[in-house]
Amino acid sequence: MTELVTTVGNADILGALEVGFERVLTEEAVAFTSRLVRQFRPTLQACLSTRAAKQALFDRGVTPDFLPDTQHIRDGLWTIRGIPADLRDRRVEITGPVERKMVINALNAPVQCYMADFEDSLAPTWQAVIQGQLNLMDAVAGTIEHTDPATGKQYRLNDPPATLIVRPRGWHLMEKHMLVDGAPAPAAIVDFALYFFHNARALIKRGTGPYFYLPKLESHLEARLWNDVFIAAQDALGMNRGTIKATVLIETLPAAFEMDEILYELRDHVVGLNCGRWDYIFSMIKTLKLQPGRVMADRFAVDMAQPCMDSYSKLLCQTCHKRGALAIGGMSPFIPVKNDPAANDKAFGRVRADKQREVDNGHDGAWVAHPGLASVVRDVFDAGLPGANQLERPLNWPVTADDLLRQPEGPMTEAGLRNNISVALQYIEAWITGQGCVPLYNLMEDAATAEISRAQVWQWIHHPEGQLDDGRQITIELVTQVLAEELDIIRVEVGDERYESGRFSEARDLLFQLCMADELEDFFTVPAYELLP
Repeated sequence: MTELVTTVGNADILGALEVGFERVLTEEAVAFTSRLVRQFRPTLQACLSTRAAKQALFDRGVTPDFLPDTQHIRDGLWTIRGIPADLRDRRVEITGPVERKMVINALNAPVQCYMADFEDSLAPTWQAVIQGQLNLMDAVAGTIEHTDPATGKQYRLNDPPATLIVRPRGWHLMEKHMLVDGAPAPAAIVDFALYFFHNARALIKRGTGPYFYLPKLESHLEARLWNDVFIAAQDALGMNRGTIKATVLIETLPAAFEMDEILYELRDHVVGLNCGRWDYIFSMIKTLKLQPGRVMADRFAVDMAQPCMDSYSKLLCQTCHKRGALAIGGMSPFIPVKNDPAANDKAFGRVRADKQREVDNGHDGAWVAHPGLASVVRDVFDAGLPGANQLERPLNWPVTADDLLRQPEGPMTEAGLRNNISVALQYIEAWITGQGCVPLYNLMEDAATAEISRAQVWQWIHHPEGQLDDGRQITIELVTQVLAEELDIIRVEVGDERYESGRFSEARDLLFQLCMADELEDFFTVPAYELLP
């Protein structure tokens, strides 16, 4: 392993160059990435400044609303450009990080699409990011293989594989290992550019295309930025505009009020929207964190049956189908429960009910985090869909701003507080050791679900209405006590050897800082990124 210092021009690579990484970090690929960074970094900085300014208004009591200046877009009769054949049936999509075995298993799973994730289910160490790009290059070429060093089991691609969709990191994250003009490059552009540069032509030759999921947008201006990036990238490689196709995750509260506008900005490149429910709940907490009457109930009380969440789902379906776009549902957190048939049946039953609600609302498909749930979700959508999707189904869901802003009902309990602290502790510890997707207590946890847990604790401490259902105020002292107790429980659960070899003390310190800070950190992954190996 060697250190790569300067690759091309003013682009400096600070990460280690492992065997094979030279295939990803070619002079041409890095130069392509650098051009996009230089061209769009100023606009991105302006978009992030706009985010901060809007949040300052929300903190002063303003609530999100539909934009008066874009009423003509919401009232217009326009539609998106179109949907490629291999994206028209998306009833089951599996998601997961870009680890080599995961890539093979996901592409071989009984699903229509695989979302290869550089975002919430990946801890973005330099090794994981560049190895992930290498894994996807091999997958697109059809040459990817893996031998499990522990078992000797070999993994290869089946034919045909699922349709590949890639999720780059969000606009707010930087890639500290790639400096362009002396500053860290936006991670979203790094992930997008390297994948697009190396694979777009091969994908087209195979009869598919460069497909992307776009995370954590907060406005149509951020969608416009992505559209401009797409145009510049296609022009640079001599490809027709509209070759790239994207699905946008509606996973922030402000974005829910701009669905039409987001589709409009990306209309030549977009094929659908997705209900990113876990980040959406986190965004509800973050956006309205100090407003009266806005203390969020226990995490597990806020499900898709809550009127505000049901309205969010219905509005997304109605908006998409009006514009000829697909409406993809979210992901239930449940995973198969081993060695407990009763618990497994209960989990599967809850997944079925969740997916049936999505079918009834108009969704065209949904996510799973585990191959064992693919058939469960498929059965529900097979029974509910008339064909590949529900695009022709008329929908009339009169959703208002008040519907989207209706406060979820439910208690704040000690059990909820303890679960939030335990999950956040264990997830942060796993994340800073390089693991971004973690099964805990029969649920699949990723950065989005951990964000809910730690943001709830912060809000319950800092909001005057933060009170448990037994009457106790949620104070710094109470949270400090529970934090210590839950850390002791975790030590017993994982064992002394695992505890001592792990990074639980660092995770505890970071969680304490996040929960006690005067201001809610926008994303825990930003300070945690500095702790990554």
